[in-house]
Amino acid sequence: MKLTLCTLLIAALASFFSCKKKTDAHVPPSVSFKTGGNYTSGNKTVNKNDTVLVGISATKTEDDLRSYNISVAYDGATGTTTKYQYYLSTSEYNSFSKDYQVIARNQTGSERWVFSIQDKDGNITQKTITLTVQ
Repeated sequence: MKLTLCTLLIAALASFFSCKKKTDAHVPPSVSFKTGGNYTSGNKTVNKNDTVLVGISATKTEDDLRSYNISVAYDGATGTTTKYQYYLSTSEYNSFSKDYQVIARNQTGSERWVFSIQDKDGNITQKTITLTVQ
């Protein structure tokens, strides 16, 4: 009986100390492009100086939303240039929606537009549209 009790105690202690603490999954915000109507929600070929309307909708998944950023990279560049930066108000921490008019350059090439939402925990979701300017 003592041996069985000791065996159970050792098994319970081993089980307790081998358990891993659950860690925060760091779930990024949910973001989607608006579709329909005049919205552009995917890659597109445009003419020089064309204007396209891009809209995003974002919702909190785990942590409050904090900021919205639009940046662009031209002609295959790896780095981007910020075109718009916005820090959300407390009324927008749960959900955020924004439209942005992208005006293509007056030269041929490619433009990779990156739309980013960041939450309080630093998780970022990005959506990208590439315009091919002809």
